[in-house]
Amino acid sequence: MKKTLMFLLLSAAVCFGGKIFLSDLDISNTRQGWGEPMKDKSVNGNPIKINGKTYKKGLGTHAHSILEIKVGGAERFKALAGINDEVIGNDAEVRFVVLVDGEKVFTSRKVKENEKPVEIDISLKDADKMALVVEPAGSMNFDHADWADAHFMVSGKKPETIGRPEEEPYILTPAPPKRPLINSPKVFGVRPGSPVLYHVAATGKRPIKFTAYKLPKGLTLNSKTGDIRGSLKKEGTYEFTVAAENKFGRDSRKIRFEVGNTISLTPPLGWNSWNCWGCAVDADKIKDAADSMVESGLIKYGWQYINIDDCWMKEPGENARDEEGNILCNDKFPDMKGLVDYIHDKGLKAGTYISPGPWTCQKLEGSWEHEMQDAMQFAEWGFDYLKYDWCGYGSVAPKEKKLYDYKKPYIVMQECLNEAPRDIVYSLCQYGMADVWKWGAEVGGNCWRTTGDIRDTWGSVSNILNKQKPLYKYSGPGHWNDPDMLVVGEVGWGPNLHKSKLSPSEQYTHITMWSMLNSPLLIGCDMTKLDDFTLNLLCNREVLAVNQDPLGRQARVVSSENKCDVWFRELEGGDYAAAIVNMDYMQKQCEFDFAKAGLSGEIEVRDLWRQKNLGTYRGVISFNLPSHGCRMLKITEK
Repeated sequence: MKKTLMFLLLSAAVCFGGKIFLSDLDISNTRQGWGEPMKDKSVNGNPIKINGKTYKKGLGTHAHSILEIKVGGAERFKALAGINDEVIGNDAEVRFVVLVDGEKVFTSRKVKENEKPVEIDISLKDADKMALVVEPAGSMNFDHADWADAHFMVSGKKPETIGRPEEEPYILTPAPPKRPLINSPKVFGVRPGSPVLYHVAATGKRPIKFTAYKLPKGLTLNSKTGDIRGSLKKEGTYEFTVAAENKFGRDSRKIRFEVGNTISLTPPLGWNSWNCWGCAVDADKIKDAADSMVESGLIKYGWQYINIDDCWMKEPGENARDEEGNILCNDKFPDMKGLVDYIHDKGLKAGTYISPGPWTCQKLEGSWEHEMQDAMQFAEWGFDYLKYDWCGYGSVAPKEKKLYDYKKPYIVMQECLNEAPRDIVYSLCQYGMADVWKWGAEVGGNCWRTTGDIRDTWGSVSNILNKQKPLYKYSGPGHWNDPDMLVVGEVGWGPNLHKSKLSPSEQYTHITMWSMLNSPLLIGCDMTKLDDFTLNLLCNREVLAVNQDPLGRQARVVSSENKCDVWFRELEGGDYAAAIVNMDYMQKQCEFDFAKAGLSGEIEVRDLWRQKNLGTYRGVISFNLPSHGCRMLKITEK
């Protein structure tokens, strides 16, 4: 009797007859662009409500999202799909897609907010797997999508959601040779009289001896470290050659210093504390990051900035500034000048953060009405980089803002930075408001954020990537579009960290495209836990050379067909770089038709990640790419 009862109970656990709601399955396997999948609620935790009607059951998600399901004994799938009413007024637009055994069996029209949901009724007879997909169909903002009343009609085994297939990390970057290879930027901008710190970055077996030929008067080179320091008083172009030599060989590179009003002639390469530590940051963690940048070898590839984000200052009030109004650090940063000196002594540069408002994003002291004092303080401490975050300024800005109101706080700080006795790279952080790419250079910005904050999901990365497509004409030497920091390695916004949720292929695409876009490359992970895979992503000299190319041309899309995007850009010297990206959630054959980029005849192709020549091609080249994977190529017309 007991055995019979146990058999019946076990059978009931795996077999069922009737209706099973999607939200009663394990929806945690949903991969989505923002937030977390929600059972019987919207992605914001509100009722599932579409076009004024509320539904008791359903899955709340955000485009781009995908949930894969093992069908089991399900015979039909039914749902009402639409945009949740919580985002009415935000121009949300999506498409709902259903795949059965890899084939699209349903694609909705473009679904907008405040519209009736689309009806879905799919046969699952003889099916093995299915996938529920929500694709962005507009700006990709506020795409709060609901699968309302979603359920299966089952006679047999219950459906089960499927976790993401594990993709093992794979290393493409070859190990560097023992002989020296110089990787530092070919061009460097500095203002007259400002202190110079230029590190000749080079791989190779140590010890290495660094030398310089025709080094401008006013500069000195440390032959052991490769650091060039000093200052240049007169405006103009200064050209010289640096060399690195050890017992295995020698490498040299021509360097051009432009002394004038424009700095950051190549995008900054470095690290920022926020995506790793958030408000758990402290001076020791900053020192650890600086130590790791040197010890891991990143400095040998040109990585240089160590940037402290929010949470170094005190809460607003009487103790936030001294009697003269100078800003004070909190207890976690007892000696900011000493910390910056520590960073500089390693051949690295230091960055800081503040808001133009009365407080920062974390409600700590901002620069409002103390802009000049803060600029001078940052210079006195020795900072080389300032991230100026709109957070908090909204409290003092007009409610009905005109274009000048968006520019004003950045103009004010730039006028202050112009008075500083050192160069400070000026990073505008205001999330792309008022099309900042059109006026960021006008207000003195060296780079400007083009979107909201990045997260370590493909939905976030692809969303940001797609928004860069029309922006290529606004980027160039000294003035860069910034699609936000890197989300590789161990991240987590402090203090609890996790390995990036991006697949290995997605991480290659992330680094590839940020390099193609001339983005500032700011690592966001715990630098003390860099594994071989992450170092392989960050230490490919040929990939980084595209990011640092002196011409500074941001990539543009020359082809977008069948979920395959081809990005293309010119390089100094007449060569080109191309990235072929599979934007689909399935493996796909993607091709690059050279004519789409204006190329003809015989084309020499080099794989930049593998640092390997692929041969000569005519007309087209194609690759079988994994989900969200890519190839990054150097193109030479014969």
